Amino acid sequence: MNGQTTALTRRHFIGGTAALGATASLASFSRLAKAAVPSAKRIKLGISSYSYWHFRDPKVSIETVIDKTARLGVEGVDILHRQMDAEDNGYLQKLKRHAFKNGVDLICLSIHQDFVDPDPAVRQRNIAHTEKCIELAYRMGIPSIRLNSGRWGTVKSFNKLMELRGKEPILPGYTLDDGFKWCIDSIEKCLPKAAECGVMLALENHWGLTRTPEGLLKIVNAIDSPWLGLLMDTGNFLEDPYSKLEMVASRADFVQAKTYYGGGEWYTLDLDYERIAKMLRRVNYSGYVSLEFEGKAPADEGVAKSIELFRRVFG
Repeated sequence: MNGQTTALTRRHFIGGTAALGATASLASFSRLAKAAVPSAKRIKLGISSYSYWHFRDPKVSIETVIDKTARLGVEGVDILHRQMDAEDNGYLQKLKRHAFKNGVDLICLSIHQDFVDPDPAVRQRNIAHTEKCIELAYRMGIPSIRLNSGRWGTVKSFNKLMELRGKEPILPGYTLDDGFKWCIDSIEKCLPKAAECGVMLALENHWGLTRTPEGLLKIVNAIDSPWLGLLMDTGNFLEDPYSKLEMVASRADFVQAKTYYGGGEWYTLDLDYERIAKMLRRVNYSGYVSLEFEGKAPADEGVAKSIELFRRVFG
């Protein structure tokens, strides 16, 4: 074999080996890429600060909730607005920094407002309150707020309302359609601020007009805006919850999930979270599931048990 033939053979061998190596590398990369793609969208977990404070003294600080969430290795905190110690910018930035240093995201600001009132001045005060809360969320880097429709207010005591399973009479002299019009008009007035700040309004199945899935969807479907979404609360449909949750699950942008270890503060639902997790997977839900522990067990115990359950069923 002459020198030229030997050189050609060597080049062919080296080139062939390199090609084989590249092919093997590409095949290996392809396998890794396929392995890196999850078979279903991943649901992240959060903890509502309400889980540690059920409107009874002593109030638990948001900083403490962030600390506890970080120790449990949970991704996010859903802040209850009424649990905040202040609203000045220094306090807001302190919370944002504290969450960041603990590796926790601030994922929702759960607020209270009531648009079901015949007095335009009262509705405007609630619109202004909502706009203020949108600004608070924006300053803390929170991408969504929990929105309520409001209720008629004919049952003054919340404890009494819970005894009535959330049902209350319509305000004398008015109709259900009046309530829906007030609510829809009020939410529409909040949307420019939501768009300006990039904060999603997530309307919850709560009491009042959104006590039923039909009421919740009536409002959401009436408003054509990318800044209005739907918050599905697993514990606020007190009768036949699964069929009602099925009606709203495909529209959900955020989920709050209640548990009741030690018995519920106002009521107890025996929720099948395996079933709820399958429901959310069927509709390809990929947002947050935020725990709202509402039981009488010590909060640390109830929250830890709940997160263990949620990791098993949603993980």
